[in-house]
Amino acid sequence: MPITDWPLLERPREKLLRMGASTLSKAELIAIFLQTGAKGKTAIDLARELLREFHTLTNLLTASEHQFGAIRGLGKAKFSMLQAALELGRRYFEEEIQDNKPLTCAAEAKNYLIAKMSGYKQEVFACIFLTTKHAIIHYKELFYGTINCAPVFPRIIAQKALEYNAGAIILAHNHPSGNTEPSQNDISATQDLIPVLRCLDIRVLDHIIVANKECRSLAEEGHL
Repeated sequence: MPITDWPLLERPREKLLRMGASTLSKAELIAIFLQTGAKGKTAIDLARELLREFHTLTNLLTASEHQFGAIRGLGKAKFSMLQAALELGRRYFEEEIQDNKPLTCAAEAKNYLIAKMSGYKQEVFACIFLTTKHAIIHYKELFYGTINCAPVFPRIIAQKALEYNAGAIILAHNHPSGNTEPSQNDISATQDLIPVLRCLDIRVLDHIIVANKECRSLAEEGHL
């Protein structure tokens, strides 16, 4: 039965407008995003098929164009819409924090970094450069692949910190595996960097590991 033949308050769009987005299921939210179904399938049917295929929203939202398009009824147009929606979400979180407001706690830094780094398929090392009052100056991705302790690692970070006139810095990298456990190399690379930046009057506030929608703070665990 087409969704237009459903009782009014069972239709996802009308339900959202009358009762709010938080009352909708994942399938209903995805159906609104999809707008239309496919031959013999409503948008709700297609949304449920997506959830069965990808199991979690994280897997769905980070799927490649090929994976997404393997479902009948989906193609480049809907994949492009999905990527645009994700980018709008990321930019919303950035604006919430980056409006010259200081980061006041680790939770704010974690939310910012999840918006920036979740979904990456390779390991990425980034820095948030901050003022002495912890307002964001700039976010910069610097290295790709596993961090090593070679001299180039602290030197490039120090150069960028001076370039942005940063008074403090938050280090971050992602674990595509989904495990937030820091390696010994993560810890030692951080500890090697701290005295280098301290000589430049730049404080390392934290090193945060991002794994999908989870984060771990090395500062909270006493590694700084």
